[in-house]
Amino acid sequence: MKCVLSCIPEPMVVMAARVLCMLGLVLALVSSSSAEYVGLSANQCAVPAKDRVDCGYPQITHEQCNNRGCCFDSSIPGVPWCFKSLQEQEECSF
Repeated sequence: MKCVLSCIPEPMVVMAARVLCMLGLVLALVSSSSAEYVGLSANQCAVPAKDRVDCGYPQITHEQCNNRGCCFDSSIPGVPWCFKSLQEQEECSF
């Protein structure tokens, strides 16, 4: 067995490097998918389910919805998941 880095066995160093690499990948994936309201605050997207105005189309993804400047929340079935923000709804009222 070969010793590297202050006599830590080489297989341990390789294993540690793999673990750090996997941890980095997991953190990158979690951080990229956790932001649901790109460009909009959570308050702007706090629209009651019954008041949601559709802003998307069937099968729209969270990213596609956000690119339209809309809010995305898929936690409530039977209502639009891609919908206009509170600010946008207020601007459109007459």
